[in-house]
Amino acid sequence: MSAADGSGSDGATTERAAGGPAESRAEATGTSSPARRRWGGREHSPEEIEAAKQQWRDMRPWDSPMARADKVLIGATVAVIVFGLASLPFRPFLLASHPVLLSLATGSLSAIGAGAAFARVGDTALWLVIGAGVIGMIKFDWLFWWAGRRWGAKGVRFFVPSERAQRFVERVRSWPTWIMPLLVVAAALPGVPSLLVHLLAGLAGMRLLTFLLANAVGAALVAGLVAGLGYGLGQYAVDVVLAVDRYALWITIAIAVFVAYRAGATQNRKGKEQRAAGPSSGG
Repeated sequence: MSAADGSGSDGATTERAAGGPAESRAEATGTSSPARRRWGGREHSPEEIEAAKQQWRDMRPWDSPMARADKVLIGATVAVIVFGLASLPFRPFLLASHPVLLSLATGSLSAIGAGAAFARVGDTALWLVIGAGVIGMIKFDWLFWWAGRRWGAKGVRFFVPSERAQRFVERVRSWPTWIMPLLVVAAALPGVPSLLVHLLAGLAGMRLLTFLLANAVGAALVAGLVAGLGYGLGQYAVDVVLAVDRYALWITIAIAVFVAYRAGATQNRKGKEQRAAGPSSGG
């Protein structure tokens, strides 16, 4: 009888010892601490992780699960961004050697002006410069019209989350429908938030054909103006472009160094913020 009691006592003692001090404190206080998980380089409680996931669910414009059209839109948008970033190192070289190709690929106004300057000295045709520039300026804009058409106001918030943009959206939605094509034409002008205008065109229910025509008219006006300036400058503009070509390698290196420096500085700042927040959260 005593042996049985002893073994039971030893078993309970062994079981408490295996539980450790943390479990003993939890039993003493009658509470259990929730398991914490590492996420983003830091430990978070399940409640914090669920709140972050809910914030992402509220921010995304598509429903869950994603439809095929949503996947196409997101994939195409990412591809456009990657293409733009990947072309940055090659732009100084193409500006002097193949400005028409550069304007077709990127819609760059500087490439349109350079191509027109080369057209003035007989190296290419002016109509080809303007045509390539128009296509380069508008070739991806229909994606954002589609995003505004499909996702509505949530799509606008996803791409342009600023409060100022949201106030502009509410103001534009109260305007007459005939103003929207004029806004799409004006979106080609430098300084106009073209992404927001294209999203609003889809949100307002503008037909795709109307959007494409207004978009092409605006791009043609701007490309024609820039090409006219480049054609008028002629040889002087060509000399400037060739000077840029001589320093293209150094320009590319400078861009790469600047991007690397900014990325490193951002990473260091985030690391310092995480280390500073670590002791406070632990305390």
